[in-house]
Amino acid sequence: MKKYLIATIMIILLIISVFGANMVFAAEENNAVVENGTTDRAIDEETESQLVELKENVANSLEDYKEKYGSDVYGTVAYILNLVRIYSIPLCFLGIAIGAIHQYVIGVRKLDTLEKGMALIVTFVTILIICQILPLAFAVFVKFGRG
Repeated sequence: MKKYLIATIMIILLIISVFGANMVFAAEENNAVVENGTTDRAIDEETESQLVELKENVANSLEDYKEKYGSDVYGTVAYILNLVRIYSIPLCFLGIAIGAIHQYVIGVRKLDTLEKGMALIVTFVTILIICQILPLAFAVFVKFGRG
């Protein structure tokens, strides 16, 4: 029990330190030094135009969902559920792979790890199925349930 607590604390501290380091480096880049009357920008013109284009595509996609569902709330929920559907696939496959490693590689020697691996596989397959069916169920509800 103590091992798991220490490992969890270490992982949380690692995540906090990684995000903290990114924020510090970003703050240093934003405070660029002015040399010879020009500023050293953190984002060049081409990258800035790509970011603006990406933002417009997302806004247009969200507006398409709002128009398709006929409501701001339903359109926003449908857009978020579509994003959940897309991003759940790689995350769940990663979880299934970790569960398979626990079950078939580590679980050969330790039976408790074998059970943990099977539990991880079942959990991530269930989450994957829910995340894939939820947008369909929402669309059916909005189409036929609103009247």
